[in-house]
Order: sequence, then C-alpha cells, then structure tokens
Amino acid sequence: MDAPAPQIHRIERIRREPKPRRLTVADAHWVTPKMHRIVFASPELADFASAAPDDHIKLIVPDPAAPGGVAMRDYTPRAYDPAGETLTIDFAVHEAGPATAWALGAGPGDTLEIGGPRGSLVVADDFDHYLLVGDETALPAIGRRVEGLRSGVPVTTVVVVDAADEIQTFATRSDWRPVWVERSGRDRDDAALLREALDTRAAPQGDGYVWIAAEAQVARALKAHMLEDRGQPRAWLKAAGYWVRGKAGESEKMDS
Repeated sequence: MDAPAPQIHRIERIRREPKPRRLTVADAHWVTPKMHRIVFASPELADFASAAPDDHIKLIVPDPAAPGGVAMRDYTPRAYDPAGETLTIDFAVHEAGPATAWALGAGPGDTLEIGGPRGSLVVADDFDHYLLVGDETALPAIGRRVEGLRSGVPVTTVVVVDAADEIQTFATRSDWRPVWVERSGRDRDDAALLREALDTRAAPQGDGYVWIAAEAQVARALKAHMLEDRGQPRAWLKAAGYWVRGKAGESEKMDS
C-alpha cells in the first residue's frame, strides 16, 4: 500500500499554557529613530518557546490609570537565544502607551514580567513565494520571518514608514525583495500608500503566502484587496490589526 502523499502548505496551530517569567534588561538601544530594542536576560527563559515569527507575548507594565496599577500589552518576540537565555523585543514608537513609556525609560537592571506565548500559528516554509505587508508595528514579525525563511525562496516585504531613516535591513538566506514606502510628504493614508505599492507588483507564479499586519482599518482594507481584487486564496492569507487608532492597547484579530 502506497504511503499517503505529504501534506503541502501546512498551517498548524500550536497551543501552550502561558507561563509568567520575570526578565531583566541586559541592553537597550535604538535600531532606528522610532524603533527601540531591548534585550532581556533571565534563567526563566530556559524553557521559553516561540514557534512562529508573529507570536505574541504579554508584557505587564506599570500603568497608574489601569485597574491594579498595571497594564498588559501584546508584543512580538523579535529574537530568542536559548543558549544565552535572552529575549529581544522591539518597541515601535507611534501612539505611545504604558508599554512604550516603560521601554523608553528602561535601562540595564530593570525588570519586567511577561506571559506567553499562548500559542503559535506555524506556516510551513514550502510556499513558492511570500508577501509580507505592514507598518512599523509589523517589522519585528516581518524581520523575524525574513531571517528564518529557507535559502533562495522569494519574499517581498512592503512596509510603510515615516521616512528613509526608519528603513531596516535583515540578514537572510532568502531572496528578499524589500519595498519601503515613506509617508513623509504624502497626503494619502497607509492603506492607500500600501495598496499603491502592491498594485505595482505583478504576482509571481506559483503558490504564495500573504501576511498583513498594521492599524486595524488598514489591515482590513488590504486583506479585502488581496482577497477580492488580487485573488489570493483565503487559506493562504493572514491579516491582523496590531493596533487600533485612538484606542491604546487594543488589537484586532481577523479570521483568514
């Protein structure tokens, strides 16, 4: 009897029980003028696990305006070093809330409690090409995915930033094709700017995976554009509202 054919383009959800961990700031520096990076260290990271580039952890930060004096905010683990027991988190400085305020004031020796990730959506690295779209808040996940893709696979990133000094570079084995869209001097919103950039790009041949993360209304508009106008298969697209304009601390998940 023949063995069953291997499943291609598998997308698997992994669930975990969130575990609280107390971390200590080992280093803090600016990646760009509006992206602040903190490297945390702790022996409690020995069993930390993050299987997908767009995982989220909960940061528990002081907030006098919140019940109990603390707030919880979602952030992407930018990098994890199990040997060194360190975890890197990038903070995009846009609509500043309690987590950003804490990060901007943090220095070596300061401590922070985190929880999670609660789960991961693991996308098989066997697609013919990848398209990653977003704003600054998506860059930690985009950078991590670009860095982790297999050698030679085409991946296009389309990211809107304030200005050229916000452009980042990633070390990768993939065939990375970055498109940077600058807001400065433009009178259109992020959705229009990103859609314009997408429409100048012909879709490559083969099966492609699309990932979108930005302000909620922007992400929703781009998701509709990819599904309705560009014919992207719904099963091979994930979109998320990483923040909601005017509502600090809120995000919006969108079923693909």
